[in-house]
Amino acid sequence: MEALSAVIAEHGGNWEQSHMTQLAGKFAGVVLVVVPDQQSERFTSALHSLEHTGLLHLSFEEGREVEMTGPTIEIRVMGTDQPGIVHELSQLLANRKVSIDDLETTTSPAPMAGGQLFEAVAKLRLPAGLSDDALVDEIGALASDLMVDVEVIHEGFQT
Repeated sequence: MEALSAVIAEHGGNWEQSHMTQLAGKFAGVVLVVVPDQQSERFTSALHSLEHTGLLHLSFEEGREVEMTGPTIEIRVMGTDQPGIVHELSQLLANRKVSIDDLETTTSPAPMAGGQLFEAVAKLRLPAGLSDDALVDEIGALASDLMVDVEVIHEGFQT
């Protein structure tokens, strides 16, 4: 992280948002950085230098404005772990043009029932015209099919 922040600072960039975690023994993260247009090529080159040292794996988009508007909702999905939960949920959200602002999933031992317990917490941004209630109803129907529980944690959260 220090090497990345140094490259950002050297090129007059601003570290605007990030989400980082330890995952399967590796440090993983996503960072939104804005650099001046005249520094963009040098910044990109410097990032590739970090990638070649093995400190960083890159995937980035240039010049893309991100619109952060629309109603929001945060949900928790819990149940016995099984293949396809994330796929089915993400497919429903994509079909309704719902943006996933944040998704955290975990599995843990299910002490009473045996097996694994799946939990996902998702912060969702709804497109104009889709109500929270309509989305929760659709997710509830999917949850019933998947035999998992869905709980609305918070509506109208701010990012």
